Amino acid sequence: MLHLTAADLRARLPMAALVQALREAFISGCEVPLRHSHALGGAGTLLLMPAWPRAGSSGRHFGVKAVTIFPGNGALGLPGVHAVYALFDARTGVPVALLDGSELTARRTAAASALAASHLAREDATRLLLVGAGRVASQMAEAMRCVRPGLRQVQVWNRHPASAAALAATLGRQGLDATATPDLQAAVRQAHIVSCATLSSAALVQGEWLAPGAHLDLVGSFTPAMREADGHCFARGRVFVDTEEALAKSGDILQAVGEGHFDASRLQGTLAELCRGERPGRGSADEITLFKSVGSALEDLAAAELACAAPDNAAVPA
Repeated sequence: MLHLTAADLRARLPMAALVQALREAFISGCEVPLRHSHALGGAGTLLLMPAWPRAGSSGRHFGVKAVTIFPGNGALGLPGVHAVYALFDARTGVPVALLDGSELTARRTAAASALAASHLAREDATRLLLVGAGRVASQMAEAMRCVRPGLRQVQVWNRHPASAAALAATLGRQGLDATATPDLQAAVRQAHIVSCATLSSAALVQGEWLAPGAHLDLVGSFTPAMREADGHCFARGRVFVDTEEALAKSGDILQAVGEGHFDASRLQGTLAELCRGERPGRGSADEITLFKSVGSALEDLAAAELACAAPDNAAVPA
């Protein structure tokens, strides 16, 4: 059985190819049941996320991801999210590969945000704000530049200024004009794209800060107790989700609904509908768009198959 490490996945999942793989996967679709979520004694959460080909399709693999979420890990100097992904032959059930699920998740999550931005962000966007400085945030600039190559200026905000400075320095070495900022409000007001990738339980971005034409990308808040944006963000923006599961799982959405700022009838569409051309994306230069993702096992399966299709891989069945 093939074993792919984080380094393997960075090499085998170039972001432009991954964005395209996700686009094709959302167009074709697959079977994705609701994720299983289990509380682990109050310290963390276990998520199980399977996906498999639809009956009669040409899909050759199915897979399942096991994810652990421990918000307190930051105090220990550890990432809050860890995962492993198992890929199987869809014809026989034989295990094909075991992949580093944390890197897989980070890259496919950033790629999904970029895929949404390809439909929702201004084509002339030049300024990106990263809210958060973790594993996903560190890959977001690379992903967004695949669909908005004009992005040149990147600001990074984090609760821990040293983490923001470290990520800005890394992005600077990659050739970007990247700086850490202590002023979240001012940074939001200046940004064309605001991408939040945190484990926050309280709203960070305020809707009144969003400039006309801004695109707000919300990656965290994949449980009802988590939140990255206040309800005014949802009141002001045209709201899209990766899948309709977000309506039941995201604290951002659930709390905005509870406050009267949003309801499901205002949902503009899903990522699959955008990719299939069934719903329109950005309609004008001045409108505010919002994309809320909670992650989909479809993305994991597409990314795992792409990684295992690398030319030097002889372990995956033809």
